[in-house]
Amino acid sequence: MPAKVLEPQQMNAAFAAAYNSGDIENLMALYAPNAVLAPQPGQRAVGLAAIREALLGFLSLKGKMQSENVYCIRAGDLALLQASWTLSAMGADGKPFELSSRTAEVVRQLPDGSWLYVVDHAFANDS
Repeated sequence: MPAKVLEPQQMNAAFAAAYNSGDIENLMALYAPNAVLAPQPGQRAVGLAAIREALLGFLSLKGKMQSENVYCIRAGDLALLQASWTLSAMGADGKPFELSSRTAEVVRQLPDGSWLYVVDHAFANDS
C-alpha cells in the first residue's frame, strides 16, 4: 500500500507513482468509497467497484505516467486540484503512443490527515 498523502497537492504525484507500480490496490487506496471517476471523455465510474474496473483498463496499457500538480485551492478539508499528465505506452501494434490531458479533481482530508479523491476527472480539458 502506498504512503498516505498528507498534502493535497501531492495527490497527482501519488497517482502517477501508484499507476507506475502496476498495482491496482495502490491506485484504489487513493479513492474515497463514494468517489466518482471520469476515466475517459463522457464516461463516469461511480463507487469503488466501477472505479476499479475503469482503472484496470487504464493499467492494461502498461505505460509510464508523469503527473504534475498545476494548482491546489484548499478550503478546509476539501481541495480543488488540477494536474497536467502524460502517459507513454506501446500500442497493440507495437508502436509507441502518448495520452495527455489536464485534470479537475476534488480531494477530501480524512481525520488522520490523509487525502483521498472524491471526484477525479482525468480528461478535464474534454467533456
